[in-house]
Amino acid sequence: MEVRPLGKSALQVSSIGLGCVTFGREIDQETAFTVMDRALERGITLFDTAEAYGRGASETVIGHWLADRGTRDRIVLATKVAGSLTAAHVLESAEASLRRLQVEQVDLFQLHRFDPDAPLEETLEALNQVAERGWARAVGCSNYSAAQLSQALALQEQRGWARMVSVQPNYNLVERDIEQELLPLCAEQQIGVISYSPLGAGFLTGKYREGGSVPAGTRFDMLPSHQDIYFKPRGWQVVEGLRAHSEASGISMLHLALAWAIGQPGITSVLIGARSTKHVDQAFEAEAMGLSPEVRAALNAL
Repeated sequence: MEVRPLGKSALQVSSIGLGCVTFGREIDQETAFTVMDRALERGITLFDTAEAYGRGASETVIGHWLADRGTRDRIVLATKVAGSLTAAHVLESAEASLRRLQVEQVDLFQLHRFDPDAPLEETLEALNQVAERGWARAVGCSNYSAAQLSQALALQEQRGWARMVSVQPNYNLVERDIEQELLPLCAEQQIGVISYSPLGAGFLTGKYREGGSVPAGTRFDMLPSHQDIYFKPRGWQVVEGLRAHSEASGISMLHLALAWAIGQPGITSVLIGARSTKHVDQAFEAEAMGLSPEVRAALNAL
């Protein structure tokens, strides 16, 4: 596994990162501790969470793990602020996250998504204050379009504020919109790209069929809004094409989809969600397996 610089910052992150959305929501603290132990043991250093994950439960679990294991200086700790991005909320959220995580500083503090109702200048000034107060070593954003990121970077440069070092987009074999504008912008501006959902919330594992029922307890059952993203003609076309490649090669759909995402150019780190240590190991198996140029081209063509 590679260690890569995150944008222009001094942060170095692992090519596979641990997305901690499941902690306190889908798995309990004991299981989360086991997952984090395995991730760190295998070389994952980027741990990404958010105040919105389990309404703070994910951050709380990570805070207990950091205190129990004494591992703060071994990881790059990232979190996010959600909701209304007024200055007051950004600063309050940052303080609350630090309390739950039991740390004085996170490595990366991100805006979870663009807020059209809050003045961007107000949001970015507050983000700058988070950095100036020493609450975060670097700042970034998540779910921003190329236009939104470009606007933010221009304002930060004009005001001399802390600059975005990274963006966190959804990216997998179905959701590839970032290839058009966001990835080229990030390459030009030296912005790190931390992609998430390489398996499309489980859609690309092959467990779903068009017109079939949604298994109880799956991500699409717990968060039906995911169905709007993937249960559409293009999504079914991709998943059935991936199934055909899997059957022809003898390689699981899961490993093919993960290997594709981890090896895509322009991506700094790929976040994996895990409910068990098996999910951590699968990502490393996929990275070690890799894809030949021919197979990658065939999957790209889907």
